[in-house]
Amino acid sequence: MVGVEDCQIKHFIDHNLTSENRHHCLNEDSAFIRLLRACAKKKDLLTGVRLNAEIVKKGLLEVSSSVANSLVSMYAKCAALTKAQQILEEIPVRSVISWSALIGGYAHHGQGVEALNCLDRMECEGLLPDAVTFICALKACASAKDLDRGRRIHNEIGRRDLLVKDAALGNALVDMYAKCGAFLTAQEVLEELPLRDVVSWSALISGYAQQGQGHLALKCFGQMRAEGLSPNVVTFLCLLKACASIRKLDEGEHIQDEILKQGLLKDNRLLGTALVDMYAKCGALARARQIHDELPIRDVVSWSALISGYAEHGQGQDALDCFENMKQDGFAPNSVTFMSVLKACASLEASDKGEQFHYEIMRQGWLQKDIAVGNAVVDMYAKCGALVKARQVLEELPSRNSVSWNSLIAGYVQQSQNKEAIRCFEEMQSERLSPDEVTFVCILNACGELQNIDKGKEIHHEIVRQGLLGTNIEIDIAVVNMYSKCGRLEIAQEVLDDLVKDAVVWSTLVARYVQQDKADAALNCFDLMEQKGLSPDEMTFIHILKACGCLRMVEKGIQIHGEVVRQGLLDKNVALCTTLIDMYTKCGVLSRAKDVLDELPVSCVTAWSALIGGYAEQGQCHDALTCFDQMHSKGLMPDAITFSCLLNACSHSGRLDEGQICFQIMRMKYGIEPSVEHYTCMVDLYGRAGHFDKAIAVIESMPSSDHLFVWSALLGACQKWGEANVGRWAFEHAIQLDKDDDAAYICMANIYVTIGMQEEAASITALQVKNKASRKQNCMEQSCG
Repeated sequence: MVGVEDCQIKHFIDHNLTSENRHHCLNEDSAFIRLLRACAKKKDLLTGVRLNAEIVKKGLLEVSSSVANSLVSMYAKCAALTKAQQILEEIPVRSVISWSALIGGYAHHGQGVEALNCLDRMECEGLLPDAVTFICALKACASAKDLDRGRRIHNEIGRRDLLVKDAALGNALVDMYAKCGAFLTAQEVLEELPLRDVVSWSALISGYAQQGQGHLALKCFGQMRAEGLSPNVVTFLCLLKACASIRKLDEGEHIQDEILKQGLLKDNRLLGTALVDMYAKCGALARARQIHDELPIRDVVSWSALISGYAEHGQGQDALDCFENMKQDGFAPNSVTFMSVLKACASLEASDKGEQFHYEIMRQGWLQKDIAVGNAVVDMYAKCGALVKARQVLEELPSRNSVSWNSLIAGYVQQSQNKEAIRCFEEMQSERLSPDEVTFVCILNACGELQNIDKGKEIHHEIVRQGLLGTNIEIDIAVVNMYSKCGRLEIAQEVLDDLVKDAVVWSTLVARYVQQDKADAALNCFDLMEQKGLSPDEMTFIHILKACGCLRMVEKGIQIHGEVVRQGLLDKNVALCTTLIDMYTKCGVLSRAKDVLDELPVSCVTAWSALIGGYAEQGQCHDALTCFDQMHSKGLMPDAITFSCLLNACSHSGRLDEGQICFQIMRMKYGIEPSVEHYTCMVDLYGRAGHFDKAIAVIESMPSSDHLFVWSALLGACQKWGEANVGRWAFEHAIQLDKDDDAAYICMANIYVTIGMQEEAASITALQVKNKASRKQNCMEQSCG
């Protein structure tokens, strides 16, 4: 049942509103008001419309202002705003209550400008706003980002001395200023409130989080706790968003502990989804998946958060696998889901799969409903190199913006079609669309590659005119690179010397390079940052240590380790310690990694898992198992990542018994359900030992075996043992999942060669050539439109 049942309405009309009871006008009014409120609460518009018809039939709209106000409120809360306004216009005598209901409806549904227009009309009718009206109007200002109007409303509130009487009004003011980005004023208003509560603090924290100021949100939370206030669900949601925006994993873990301590997770779907999103954005994807799988109620939003995390961190196949899991769970994709899977297809250059999503998006009408989805389709084709197809989609979009053009321009630059990129840029300008930072960076790269100094200077001057030089580090570096590639090093040096001396923007660029797997560029940027005398913060050190690990630059890592120690940062930041351990393990210097772990002020599972993973990568299974025992003796509970590292160590070292025990205790003792990674390790473990029956049993026990990693592990084991039958079975599954997987063809051909089946080996090679030719033909057809 949603809303009020038809039989209840019939009973209400036939019994409570019979002609003999109509003299009880007050009871009649209150009954309608009660039912309208129920409709508003349940968003039951259909029943509300039926009640409206009955109200009109009885003539109550003209004689009962309370019923009329409730009717306006019901329509407003059900998002039927045109109808709400129509009802309001029909009321003989409008009041502050009816106007406030309509203003609140527009504000709640993101139509701030309309809400403020209604406020103007109300005041023209000589009605004085009350506290409720002002709260709704402030919400409208926040929605419309109308700071000037918000200040005028604030002045009126102050003139009438309303803040003393209504705490909710003060909270609304803080929220408005924060959402408009006026954080200093928001903080001042908060400090001047006669009574600060968790709502007012949460409003400020929310503003910081929404504006990407995660560090300030967490600092604000610390101030709130210092006043003895406990966070509520809204606070936790904002804090998790803040942690996600600045990739603050350790803080996110502390917040999760607090949520669990308060027992909030089992009753609140939004918190569960926010946790999944936080871990996914921080790159802790195994943890995000574990939390998601443990949610009492999953929905398309939680699935989309997980899929987005995989896509954002370059794990495209996992994102697509997750999408299939979501469909099996019975959920239809929304716009966020589609944008994430398109991003995954782009990262895999899987244009065939992307085209399937494109058709489904068109079938569901998303290209007409959401420009962001259309832009994602253009971006997918562009990144897959299907530029004619990308251009075709862009031209067919019902509306285009700078993001649409940026995707196409970036695609042309990526494919070294720089003249076409510049032509696109000029077309974009002819549509009166303003270039943004992404546009400028792409076009400057194109100018540099073409050594088109004249066009490059023109772009440089436009950047200066817009006041962007020195405010965006990527633009700054693109300008320098453009002049360098054009051979004008003296101009490049002049620009470089004038660059902004702001550690934050440089740190941001270092982080972006690392996230995009451009470790060399990150280190160059870090060196340039130090040359300018800028001090890195903790997050910069974390990212640059990751870059050192990727490049196996242990000397640079040791140098940064020394700087971290000199600044006394290791005692304050567990994530920094964990990254140090990870860097040393990737560089193969496990003794130093162990020293860092031993010096940690507080032990944590993440740090221990990093060391266990390092031992696994170096094939030191005995040390990995010893490390696990030491971790357990310290009272730390292993997580899914810990067991992935352990099973990997056992697999690479051929420790069959230990691997089986680890897999069993993970499930039986710690209640951790195996992920694809765990199953893959077990298949690899059994396969390396030649126990193909057990490897097959593991695959058959999986919830879904549609994972390329699993079949690749089995195929690799078959190559070791020359097992053709099982190998062929694994090969068929592998190419069904990805017919362009070269490793699968090579592995299968090698198996046949090893056992003397030359003709079969040749047939596998021929199949590989045929599939490659087919893929090339498809790409040519796409490029030809």
